[in-house]
Amino acid sequence: MNIPFLSFTGQNNLVEEEIRAAFERVFQNKWYILGKEVSDFEKAYAVYNKVQHCIGVGNGLDALHLALKALDIGEGDEVIVPSNTFIATWLAISQVKATIVPVEPDRFTYNLDPHLIEAAITPKTKAIMPVHLYGQACQMDAIMQIAGKHNLFVIEDNAQAQGCTYNEQLTGSFGHINATSFYPTKNLGAYGDAGALTTSDASLAHKVNLLRNYGSEKKYYNEVIGLNSRLDELQAAFLSVKLKYLNGWIDERRKIAEGYYEQLAGINELTLPAIASGAEHVYHLYVVRTSKRDALEKHLNNHGIGTGIHYPVPAHLQKAYSHLGYQKGDFPIAEELAETCLSLPLNPGMSDEEIEYVCKTIKKFYA
Repeated sequence: MNIPFLSFTGQNNLVEEEIRAAFERVFQNKWYILGKEVSDFEKAYAVYNKVQHCIGVGNGLDALHLALKALDIGEGDEVIVPSNTFIATWLAISQVKATIVPVEPDRFTYNLDPHLIEAAITPKTKAIMPVHLYGQACQMDAIMQIAGKHNLFVIEDNAQAQGCTYNEQLTGSFGHINATSFYPTKNLGAYGDAGALTTSDASLAHKVNLLRNYGSEKKYYNEVIGLNSRLDELQAAFLSVKLKYLNGWIDERRKIAEGYYEQLAGINELTLPAIASGAEHVYHLYVVRTSKRDALEKHLNNHGIGTGIHYPVPAHLQKAYSHLGYQKGDFPIAEELAETCLSLPLNPGMSDEEIEYVCKTIKKFYA
């Protein structure tokens, strides 16, 4: 059996006719930048997330960058960020010349550990940037309480957790302003690069609207130094189609994850994802941990099963951040996760037989 790590087939088959109709509509409208399609999607995504404003931008990294700029965070300011995250979270802080302050994750949920945040706060700290990694909500009540106590901004990185909740509140609605990515692999993915910010703060929404469009509200009149990072009409039209299916796809992801939990339980050398109290998981990724990660990956690949590693090198050990002077051992939990994590195939449309085949192949490895 051949099971790719990533497959769009099930989703594409479901939405193909509507996507083709959306393309035709945009093509015939002959308006391709910041038109009705973007406006309609922004309204729909804001309603979905139960916030007042959504601002569509070019990609997830730009969304994080613009969130920091909108909060006037820059050189001399410190931002608390997980040591275990995709590099974009760190890059956005670098782009505004602020200081990255890494904090270790919980070794079982993989998310930012709220118990470690306060020790990292200094008079220069301006924001906390929690990342809802792999699709599980961070413990946002504790994070927001700490932020309120120390008068800090919160920027959620919601790229992997659209549709997830913590204590029944949607991720992407807790922070002052929050970022997401619609990279094609995301639970809500475009057919190219795309991103957005969500907020209920009208003044922040206005600032981001200016910043994403050359700092301009009226063409050729520039109020601030801005960027060119606009969600385009075509991707917005596609996302409007797919948004209607997001909750159904999340249900499918949870069903697949449930199959993994049931069939992989009891393997002592394999750690399955743990979920924090009050948190939901939408399973952007189903990540297991094992000290035999590389051997298990090879075994699965040899049996036609695709896998992923998220992420093989922690941010503090990347060459791009060598100037920060971190050494191996500085963030041991992030390093352990990088050495032991393995992502299993999880795609809407996976059959029970495929799930069973993955699990039987893993059991055979540990037999």
